[in-house]
Amino acid sequence: MPDVENVIIIGSGPAGYTAALYTARANLNPLVIEGFLWGGLLQQTTDVENYPGYPQGVMGPQMMQDLRDQAERFGTRYITDDATKIELSSEEGGTHVVTVGGEEIRARAVILAMGAEPKKLGVPGEEELSARGVSYCATCDAAFFRDAETIVVGGGDTAMEDATFLSKFAGKVSVVHRRPEFRASAIMLDRARDTENIELVTPYVVQRFEPGENGALGHAVLENTEDGSTKDLPITGAFVAIGHQPNSHLVEGQVETDEEGYVLVDGRSTRTKLPGVFAAGDLTDRVYRQAVTAAGTGCMAALDAEAYLRDTPIDPEAHWEPDPKKVEAAAESAAHSS
Repeated sequence: MPDVENVIIIGSGPAGYTAALYTARANLNPLVIEGFLWGGLLQQTTDVENYPGYPQGVMGPQMMQDLRDQAERFGTRYITDDATKIELSSEEGGTHVVTVGGEEIRARAVILAMGAEPKKLGVPGEEELSARGVSYCATCDAAFFRDAETIVVGGGDTAMEDATFLSKFAGKVSVVHRRPEFRASAIMLDRARDTENIELVTPYVVQRFEPGENGALGHAVLENTEDGSTKDLPITGAFVAIGHQPNSHLVEGQVETDEEGYVLVDGRSTRTKLPGVFAAGDLTDRVYRQAVTAAGTGCMAALDAEAYLRDTPIDPEAHWEPDPKKVEAAAESAAHSS
């Protein structure tokens, strides 16, 4: 491994692997810290029907394997482990340090592509019943709920997609949403409405989850957001689809983020406020969160990084002085969130 890498890409998924493909083809010999759970959220997806180039659709894990293999073909190297600390230089031409498995790896440029994780409701019973009826991935767990009474919580495309997929297994799917109006696209909403065993339940929120006699999920108590009344739904499966939390903990306090933790970039580029540090994919995207848009920003990050490396010779005298308190706090925050 070189003393100083040209570029390290942290994270996988469509953004990370596309950035790897482009930097590899630019002869930058990229190193990808892809994580133990490589491939991002698409590893948890079954049919992908809206990614260009797959006219018959493709399974999510197969698509991620294809992207990974393509980048590897051009010389991308992988470390299948998680970064535990990131120290970003504020010096033009300086080096950045990524710690993996106790080893410090230095790089001239870093592309942040850590993605985002599903948000939780934060209601009583959710944590206790997680993996005992409460799930955050319908495509992963739907088969465990054949002929069962289930709910999907959320009002966007993800909720409708989860409900439609779940309806192939469950006896009934109730989509619970806090407002009568839905954020989902018309085609996804119509698909859910046209599915016989899907019912839209509004305007309600989940007040709490309760176990049944066997200790697994048995009930969801819903609260009407307009009049405060409650209703009890006997269910054995609940799928939470209310959005995502960006995995920006390791760079918190080093790069700029918005109030939700999404990394901020300069205009239509992928540049952060730090020289040689770029961000792509769901880590920066609170609006679209699609595989194709993530891949697009991965391409942009690679081109931005290539331009930076071309125009910024490494400065052997450059030193970076990251605030050790910020770095340690970020590492501790990441440890608690995992």
